[in-house]
Amino acid sequence: MNTYIALLRGINVGGKNSLPMHELASYFEEMGCEGVKTYVQSGNVVFQNRRKLDERDTAIIAKRILQAKGFEPKILLLTSAELGTAIENNPFPTDNGKALHFFFLESRAERPDIAQLESAKADTETFHLGDRVFYLHAPDGVGRSRLAASAEKALGVSTTARNWNTVAKLISMLELK
Repeated sequence: MNTYIALLRGINVGGKNSLPMHELASYFEEMGCEGVKTYVQSGNVVFQNRRKLDERDTAIIAKRILQAKGFEPKILLLTSAELGTAIENNPFPTDNGKALHFFFLESRAERPDIAQLESAKADTETFHLGDRVFYLHAPDGVGRSRLAASAEKALGVSTTARNWNTVAKLISMLELK
């Protein structure tokens, strides 16, 4: 059995793209996924499947959401090993879970604009670009961070971000399986 984490982007934000988690779970179950569990309303799904899944499978789920809800979210699929590697490679302290953010990249950032990232960075912020994760430590909060707002453009690849508290919860959900 293969264990996966699906991270949906842009659902249940500011009253837009509403998708109840029980409905989201049912779309994964329709595809033969087992042990489907969701966490918070931002679209975090932990599940298992006998097959090896890829972007074609997440595209099917995104199209199913489009048919049912009228919008098509981006879905980033991670294996449990990929999430584990992202955590192992985190260079920042995890004591303030709201200050540490993992921007999961759809693919590797081939030509990131490091100068743009540096110029957008506040004095209190630090960042590190890994293979498929951009780590941001923003102790003053991510809501007003110019770096957080411009990271995707500077990286040149689609991202979806989760704070450390969410990442830690996803890991604990994997350990319960």
